[in-house]
Amino acid sequence: MAQDASSGTTLAPVPAGASKPAPKAPSAGLVNDYPTVARADYVFGCMAANGQTRQALEKCSCSIDTIATILPYKKYEDAETILSVGQVAGQQSEIFRSTAMFRDIVADLRRAQAEAEVTCFY
Repeated sequence: MAQDASSGTTLAPVPAGASKPAPKAPSAGLVNDYPTVARADYVFGCMAANGQTRQALEKCSCSIDTIATILPYKKYEDAETILSVGQVAGQQSEIFRSTAMFRDIVADLRRAQAEAEVTCFY
């Protein structure tokens, strides 16, 4: 194991075949108010859409961490609920698809997801 001269800490060896470091989500202002199950659920869904690979795991984990720095969990939860209810067919769910307030909540989530995509997937 190597030692970092600047801090004096011992560094773990880099595994063979490792290409580049995993993407890092911004840490400034990181608020950990997202429950583990919400983070895991996001990562599972993200990996289903992006492949079941280690690289997808790293990018998807970075993505939810980035979203968490932008959007408080309450707003994330509200947007996810609106999106979920909005998928139901019928008049009762139409209010979730047509009300400006609900569209704004979902738009905030979409902006956070776009930032996460730029930060973690490119």
